[in-house]
Amino acid sequence: MKYQVEKLPIKKENSIIKKPFVFISKWRSLPVYELISYVFMFASVPMLAYGIQPYNFEIIRIIILTILTMYSGFFATLIWNDISDADIDAIAHPDRPIPSGRINSKKFFRIALIFSLFNFIFAILISIWCFILVGVTALFVAFHNKYLKRIIKLPAYSEIFGPFQWIAIVLFGFLAILTVAPTNSEISINFPFFGNIITSYKVINQMILLILFTYFADTSHDIAEGIHDAEADLAHGVKTYATTFGKEKAAKISLIMFVISGIFGIIMFLESILSPIFLCIFLLFFLYTIFYPLKLLKSKKEKIEKQGFIVGRKLYDYFLFTFDILFIDLIIQNFIFNI
Repeated sequence: MKYQVEKLPIKKENSIIKKPFVFISKWRSLPVYELISYVFMFASVPMLAYGIQPYNFEIIRIIILTILTMYSGFFATLIWNDISDADIDAIAHPDRPIPSGRINSKKFFRIALIFSLFNFIFAILISIWCFILVGVTALFVAFHNKYLKRIIKLPAYSEIFGPFQWIAIVLFGFLAILTVAPTNSEISINFPFFGNIITSYKVINQMILLILFTYFADTSHDIAEGIHDAEADLAHGVKTYATTFGKEKAAKISLIMFVISGIFGIIMFLESILSPIFLCIFLLFFLYTIFYPLKLLKSKKEKIEKQGFIVGRKLYDYFLFTFDILFIDLIIQNFIFNI
């Protein structure tokens, strides 16, 4: 006698909140070390702004909210970039979600909106200034990715202004501390209805140096990756260093930007609260990484695009890990001086 087993209906995932995260887990092959590194990166900036002193509940709250704000903004930006560059990715990165047909633009846009909503909610929980910065950054990213980098004919426009998306992370981390938990009242700027910004010249100096490092380190990475995407960018009118000056010259510029970022990394150590721990690890990593842009410079024409992709990845790791080194240094210093 055969028994018929009744098939139970498979429960579909209907949670509007959970869906984006389920898709994100299968969206790109983002390495685990990278996903963890972003946590350290986003935490390191308010930690640097706050300095070496005991953390109270308010500071921990600001750091956690900064991580949540920046992480949700990171995913929203990356998704929006995939949507706006779908035609370019069809040539340069056909395995990405939209060109491969794994998701359509409308569904992907809805996921981006959910992450954008989180981005604004977490920002307003810190301060109105952080909320405003998130709004300005979101508008810039939206128009830059969708329209400006294809319309504006300024040489290398896309890679000159692209790093401003990362500079916003530095500004946000410092602004979170300066508007909620300032540690020095040397400079005080009053804004009716918006609250005060209180800081010192030393903190502002640290912020500027970190911004300069961020700009040149990310630009170096963007240029190398732009060499890989050059043909697709050229076909769609995107102005990068590679499409403007040629791939070989772009490789030279990438190396120059990398060296400049290293110089600002050293100056940042000299002019900030960072310890020799940061400097030693940073220099070792810089010397290890410089091998790759040098290799790109020596690449033959037929191999330079493929090499650009590899070098771009290594330069991105250098950019990302520098913030991780910064985080480690601040954690060690706080442990030593506050035990």
